Amino acid sequence: MDGIIAQFALSYPGFSLEVDIALPGRGITAFFGPSGSGKTTLLRLIAGLARAPQGRLVFKNQVWQDDRAWLPTHLRPLGFVFQDANLLAHLSVAGNLRYGAKRSRGRRVDLDAAIELLGIGHLLDRKPAQLSGGESQRVAIARALAAGPSLLLMDEPLASLDLARKQEILPYLERLHRELAIPVLYVSHAPDEVARLADHLVVMAEGRVRASGPLAEILARADLPVRLGEEAGVVVEGEVGERDANWRLMRLEFAGGSLWCRDTGAATGERLRVRVLARDVAISLSRPTDSSVQNLLPGLIEGVGDDEHPGLALARVRVGKTIFLARLTRRAVAALVLTPGQNIWAQIKTVALLDQA
Repeated sequence: MDGIIAQFALSYPGFSLEVDIALPGRGITAFFGPSGSGKTTLLRLIAGLARAPQGRLVFKNQVWQDDRAWLPTHLRPLGFVFQDANLLAHLSVAGNLRYGAKRSRGRRVDLDAAIELLGIGHLLDRKPAQLSGGESQRVAIARALAAGPSLLLMDEPLASLDLARKQEILPYLERLHRELAIPVLYVSHAPDEVARLADHLVVMAEGRVRASGPLAEILARADLPVRLGEEAGVVVEGEVGERDANWRLMRLEFAGGSLWCRDTGAATGERLRVRVLARDVAISLSRPTDSSVQNLLPGLIEGVGDDEHPGLALARVRVGKTIFLARLTRRAVAALVLTPGQNIWAQIKTVALLDQA
């Protein structure tokens, strides 16, 4: 198998964890859930920083743990980035990177590539005390990469940063997402981070895995109470096909259609994600001709399920190969007689797409 098999069971007063999941061997897998759901515990078990009485861990066909074997943390080819940068205060940035490279265990490490990837070339002579929070985390990530890991673990790396520093570092994480060839396991309870970065989503609660699968598929399931934050919705990925400087808009082309969004300055051809909330999707049986809504998409009803709010429903709408969710009142569902297989028009307000995922 080219991925990760993680099977753990442990318990102590007030908490138990039971996990049996298979994770992909590429891209970013996000562990998402409230505090106390077991995300960090699971990450520490995978790292070997904690040990479950019952456990099996296989990474790309290599057994790291089972009932006969236990690979200690320092022999596991992984890098770990914590919430706090934990840089060595007496060393410069360059010294911290060289320290990380000592753990490479003979694997070739291109420090210059890590430095360029994280944009820290101008910081090499500084000491940690001279760095901002965002700069410190970028150095911590580069130090983890300097060890030449086959797996990168990140435990809420942005949780200690304010909004400005968080927005500063997210583009570097997106670049890491695009260019890094190794799998990343990313713990977070922040919806915006998961929406922007994750390929695969593991939703946890009370020490159990509630859902696991590709991000778009998990969020588009109307039968699962999976929410990024308080609202149901999907993440749509596409390519900037056109920019309208006059109206400060851009058109995002996705599999099956396109959406007009606020122009973020992204170049034509650049790939972006946008989060579309179910509350911002309306449904019509015919194409509206006099409407302020600019995003009108022909679609197909795949199903209508119960919403967590009384009197409301979630409709699953397919537009080409892309799934949207629409939150409707039960009265509207009855009035439109919505049924699976029905052709409809989805209306999505451009102003509702101000925040890019």
